[in-house]
Formats: sequence, C-alpha cells, structure tokens
Amino acid sequence: MSAILGISAFYHDSAAAILVDGKIIAAAQEERFTRKKHTAEFPKNAIQYCLETSGFSLDELEAIVFYDKPLLKFERILETYYAFAPKGLLSFLKSMPIWIREKLFLKKLIKDGLAEIGKFEKKKLKILFPEHHLSHAASAFFTSPFVDAAILTIDGVGEWATATISHGKGNEIKILKEMKFPHSLGLLYSSFTYYLGFTVNSGEYKLMGLAPYGNIEAQRTQDFIRIIEQKLIKIFEDGSIWLDKEYFNFATGLTMVKNGKWEELFGFPKRAESDNLLQAHCDLALAIQKVTGDIVLKMAKTAFSLTGSSNLCLAGGVALNCVSNGMLKNSEIFKNIYIQPASGDAGGALGAALAVNYMYFNHPRLEPIEGDIMEGTYLGPDFSDKEILRMCNAFKSKFKKVDDFDKLSAEIADLIAAGNVIGWFQGRMEFGPRALGNRSIIADARNEFMQKKLNLSIKYREGFRPFAPAVLEEDCHQYFDLETKSPYMLFVTQIKESIKNLQATLTIESSMMGRLYQKRGLIPAVTHVDFSARVQTVSKATNPRFWTLIQKFKEKTGVGVVINTSFNVRGEPIVCTPKDAFQCFMATDMDCLVINNFVFMKKDQPFWDQKDKWGFKFDKD
Repeated sequence: MSAILGISAFYHDSAAAILVDGKIIAAAQEERFTRKKHTAEFPKNAIQYCLETSGFSLDELEAIVFYDKPLLKFERILETYYAFAPKGLLSFLKSMPIWIREKLFLKKLIKDGLAEIGKFEKKKLKILFPEHHLSHAASAFFTSPFVDAAILTIDGVGEWATATISHGKGNEIKILKEMKFPHSLGLLYSSFTYYLGFTVNSGEYKLMGLAPYGNIEAQRTQDFIRIIEQKLIKIFEDGSIWLDKEYFNFATGLTMVKNGKWEELFGFPKRAESDNLLQAHCDLALAIQKVTGDIVLKMAKTAFSLTGSSNLCLAGGVALNCVSNGMLKNSEIFKNIYIQPASGDAGGALGAALAVNYMYFNHPRLEPIEGDIMEGTYLGPDFSDKEILRMCNAFKSKFKKVDDFDKLSAEIADLIAAGNVIGWFQGRMEFGPRALGNRSIIADARNEFMQKKLNLSIKYREGFRPFAPAVLEEDCHQYFDLETKSPYMLFVTQIKESIKNLQATLTIESSMMGRLYQKRGLIPAVTHVDFSARVQTVSKATNPRFWTLIQKFKEKTGVGVVINTSFNVRGEPIVCTPKDAFQCFMATDMDCLVINNFVFMKKDQPFWDQKDKWGFKFDKD
C-alpha cells in the first residue's frame, strides 16, 4: 500500500491531507483543531488526525509533500524588493528575518514539526516540493471525473505565478501559459477588499456579497468600471492583465494600495471596518466583481483555445468566487466544469499529494465516485456516542437520544418550520471553507425575518450578508436556474421567475437594509437582493442524513429548501468537536442542537440564558 501525506503551512490556511493508494482518506485544516482562524502554523493536529485515520506512521509514508517551492518564492521576493528599491525598505526589514530564520530552511522546519508528532528515520524521509500552482491544478484535475481537461488556476500569488492555464491528460498536467507577479487578478480583487474595509485573505467573500447592492445601470458604477480598466489595469484578450504599480503597494509595502491615489480615482477615502456602507461602496464592489468576471471569462476562452477540451477544472482562491463561476457556467464555453471545493491554500495540501502520487510515482488514476473522488468533502473527524456523552457529562447538558433517524429528522423539520434555528452536527467534518450539511446551522428559507435573525443573533456578522440554500438535488430545477449539480455551493444563479416577488425591486433610493429585508419571493432568506442564490444541491447518495432532514421538511411544508450556513460565529473557525458545537450553541440564540442522534434543546440547558458564560469572543475577521 502507498500512503502520501500533503501539507500546506506557514502562509495562511494550514492543512494536511493523506492518500492511500490514491484514495483520499482524510483531510482537514489546522484552524479547526487550534481554533485560530486561517492559522499559518505547522499543521501538527491535522497531520496527527490524518495519520491516525489512515493507520500509517511517519516512517511508513511513501512521501511527504509540501505545497510549494519556498526557495523559488524567496527568489521572487528578493527580486521584487530589488526592482522596487529603495522603496519597501520597511517591509523588507520586517519580512527578511522570518525568511532567514524559518522559511529558507523549510525541510528542517517540517522535520522539527513532525518530530513533535512521532518518531521517524530522518534519512529515509522523502520530502518533495511541487510548485504552488501545480498543487492547485492537481487538486482539481486529479479529483475530477475527467481524464482530459483544461485547468485554470487563479489566486493571489504562488512562487511567481498568479494564474496558470494547463492541460490535464491521464496522469499528466502540462502548464501551457502563466501570468506572473505582480500582475494578479487575485491581488487586484484583494486590493478592493482592503479598500472597502474588509480583511484581505478572509473578507473577499464579503466583497462578493456586497456587490449585488450596487447598481450596474448607474453612471457611477460605469465610471468605476472605466477607471479600473483604464487606470488601474490593462486587460488583454487572452485574459492576462497588467497592473499599474503606481496605484498598488502590495509588492513591497505594508498595505495593499496607495490610499491617496485611490481616493483621487474613486472620490472617497478607504473605508474603515466600522464605517457605514454607502451606495458608492456598493457600486465599487459591483464594478470590480464585473471586471473580475469578465477577466475570468477571457481566461477560460483562452484555456479552451489552447486545449480544445470540453472539460474545465478550476482551483486557486479566485475559484471560490461563486458569482464568476456562475457567469462561466452560463457562458457555455465548456460543456463540463469541475471546481475543487477546497480551492484555496488548504486544498494545496491535497493537490500536492495528488501531484506526487500521479506525476512522480505514476500510480494509476482512480475511477471517480459520484462525480469526483472528494467523498463530498466529508474528510474530517467524526465522533462516537462515547465521545459525545463525555462532552455531555463535562457540561452537565440535558439531551434526548433518538435512535430512529427518520423520526429524529421529522421532529427537527417541525422545529425548523416553526421558526427555530438548528445547530446540525453529523458524521465527518467538511474539508474546505464551506459547511455542506455536517457542520451547519439550519433554518427555514421561507421565513422573511430569518436572514436578519441569523446575521445579528446567531452569526454576529454584518447584516447585509446573504445565506445559501441547500436544496434536494432532484428539486433544484423547481427553484433555481441551474441545470447542473452544485454539491459544493460554488455557483451563484438566479431563482426561478415563478417564485420571485417582482414587487421587490432594487431601488437605490431605499436604504441597504430596506432592500435587504424585502420579501423577494418564496424563499426570501436565501434570495439575495438581485434575486440570486449560492446553491448547494444535496444528494441522497452523498449525504443521506442531510438529504433526509430536507426531505422531511419538504413533507411538512411542501418546500425542499432550507438555509445552510456554517456552524460558527464571526471570527471563529467552523466547529470541529462536540465541545466546539455545544459551546457555540450556548453562546448564540440557536434553539436546538443535534449531534448525530443526540438532541439538545436550549431551554433545557443549565445557564441557557447566560451567553457570556460560554466564553466566545467575536473577533473582527
């Protein structure tokens, strides 16, 4: 048997994944164990979990694979500082000690981290380093159902590359075209994330959620698009871009952009996180979202032209931009599109292992299972009844256990229909940024007040942000203009005309919150202000428990759609353990918690009305 461990670490979103004979046995982000969101620390806990789940020791691994080449990245950093000198001295002095002390000696750093996990023979340990964008490409192509595909990877920056077009065939990936730093679509989008007051590397999805509040017909929005395309960047027909470095600061500075120059361009200063959101902010968010989507389409057309394949695989952080993905799907450039659900750096750990498994060791490809080999991304830890009971004893929690899962699902469906919010914790934790029905908060999508309740009283986050629908796979066409499966919540599409409330129109004169809380149709809590939704289709084969819950809700209400949002609060990673789930449940206004077959009602718990007792701190994020 062959076992390969993949690792990503030291930048953000550290993770580990393990393959055994090409099968993904386990994968998890380190943040879920340490409770430090987006942690860059060596993924000691994630590695330990992967080894325990696979049954392999460090000495039994065929290889350990790190997801990029640190020396090549260091070369890029040095050359960049040299090119910009004498600018960037402060940034240089801040970053160099870390590189010289740690990242240049990455093999030693990895071995030191592994030594805390278990004993191994250092001389026999094989550590390999594929390039960053190859890891991204492998994470998508080798998990996809395709033996031939174009591969498009787009992110901030790896070593030098910021985007690549590759051709995947069988066990090989050939990079055909790449765009290099500092010209980067990912960094362009993150620059607007920064300027509009959100946190880079975690707030990009907030920018995406803000964009629909903009008015595409407004002169200001059109002016913003023109300014971006004429002042900040040049867009070429192949989708490559050139950034005017006079307006950006990320190459050698401590900020993303030159604030004064941007204020001159757009007519307002950089927004602070605490500032109110104005219509100008919404229009600028829409402008950069439109430009981003157009660039992705150009890249995709080039990928099709270069490969001639009817299949496309996507990975890299920009592949999590569900609006652009929806545009790409609707463009019909490719017949089939597969997006790696863990497209960011965490997924690089899996991609690194896959690249070595197929391209270095030349192991045979596996047949895809239900469309891919990701196992629905349910690759994280699960917990036994004994472990759940241990948590119950520790917190003196009150519960009932319902062994008949159909009966349990029917009871919870009744609670959802009555307006209750449910913490839903089942089986193995998801790998990647999305909760897909195993570490989720569930509520009634028909309830026009539920979006406000979830944002303000459960998630403790910005009120403008939308929620995603989880729909029975076989019922998707009844509610959404989506003709394909979307198991990983990676496509934004319109809701059906038949369930829209066309009286709810996007009027700029009304306030943001006024537009947000209009009843926009049959499922208002998951319908954004532009009548769009980020859809998850739920398959009975992939997640029978979540499917059963939604089916029971449909039998009760006639609607096979619920709200599905991640089981966490602002600033916290998604919950991993029963303890994490119970503490989050008690610290918020959730009404009920279901952990496997155990049901906890808030009103039955000791200290149910004392949220502060549970010690959650809601950080900025």
